[in-house]
Amino acid sequence: MAHNKRLAAATATVDRNKNYALVEAVALAKANAKAKFDETIEISLNLGIDPRHADQMVRGLISLPNGTGKVLRVGVFARGPKADEALAAGADVVGADDLAEKVQAGEIAFDRCIATPDMMALVGRLGKILGPRGLMPNPKLGTVTMDVKGAVTAAKSGQVEFRAEKAGIIHAGIGKASFEDMKLVENARALIDAVQKAKPTGAKGTYLQKVAMSSTMGPGIGVDVASINA
Repeated sequence: MAHNKRLAAATATVDRNKNYALVEAVALAKANAKAKFDETIEISLNLGIDPRHADQMVRGLISLPNGTGKVLRVGVFARGPKADEALAAGADVVGADDLAEKVQAGEIAFDRCIATPDMMALVGRLGKILGPRGLMPNPKLGTVTMDVKGAVTAAKSGQVEFRAEKAGIIHAGIGKASFEDMKLVENARALIDAVQKAKPTGAKGTYLQKVAMSSTMGPGIGVDVASINA
């Protein structure tokens, strides 16, 4: 009941018929983050795409200028010196066949998966497990690479992966409620800029249609698209 009361009180502070300037939306989302933990400030982007068509898929990686405030667990499929490099860079779990066995047994102790190219035959067999969780390494996202150190460091420093869902919506966390307002604004602009640059050739009409923001437990706040680049 306490949660419902809190959400009702927070919702009362938001005009559902209004799109707020980005700076206002950030301040409002932070003000409504009243849970006992440091809530994540999240953003949703409605895109004018149909992801069912291969030429309209939108996905990518962006290193947010102020990080995410979240510690990502990184798993790396590598052998020999590259495995040592991954551990030295701060990877949480590193392995080859042994790591594949753990994944097959349902033991997935990572939020981002990186692999060296020679490991992809092994990792490919885990596609049915890693794919639906969005964990499959991908050369286009820089997660299939010989630069293991660079990939692990980037993942640990506040890198966000974005991917359009079936309805053409991207959800992503842009930081914590404890962040300064302008750090969240900068992160939001960096993410939206990356999504705009990833506009697929098959997209027709208005690409960025709607933007909304919220804290983990707070109500959605409409964002004025024109204010994002202002």
